[in-house]
Amino acid sequence: MYPLKKSCSAVAPLSQLKMYSFMGGGLFCAIVGNILLVVSTATDYWMQYRLSGNYAHQGLWRYCMSNKCYMQTDSIAYWNATRAFMILSGMSCFAGIIAGIMSFAHFSSFERFNRSFAAGIMFFVSTFFVLLGMAIYTGVTVNFLGRRFGDWRFSWSYILGWVAMLMTFFAGIFYICAYRMCECRRGTGPR
Repeated sequence: MYPLKKSCSAVAPLSQLKMYSFMGGGLFCAIVGNILLVVSTATDYWMQYRLSGNYAHQGLWRYCMSNKCYMQTDSIAYWNATRAFMILSGMSCFAGIIAGIMSFAHFSSFERFNRSFAAGIMFFVSTFFVLLGMAIYTGVTVNFLGRRFGDWRFSWSYILGWVAMLMTFFAGIFYICAYRMCECRRGTGPR
């Protein structure tokens, strides 16, 4: 007969406090990262440039010139790819937040399914998607649009996208650390 594995709630109180601290830090980073992802994706300040003497700015969905904004009706592949990756990143970050909240509650009927690990993986998936979206936008903007507009710069919506990537990455690190603390404290027994 194999000895029963201890659950993470049976580990030493100090160790459990550290685990919950990692999970709390990860949840904070994930919520801030998800808010930044939504704001970055929805706003129109990814790039600012001067066009015919006037300042203009554009985002993933609209461009604005002379205090008037217009929808981006062109179906350009890099905009579509950036939009898709940013939306997928926000969705996977949100799924990670749900898994992270559930890991606080120990709400699972599956013995082999660890919610801290699942949350960490979802945050890393979110990081990967936002990295792809930002890299595509950066590459095309620098190589194509940057040459088209002489006086241009990336703006705050774009910067928020990179900050969101860092926040989701750190959320994943925190949740994987919490998972490792839980796994290291379990009694494994013979196999």
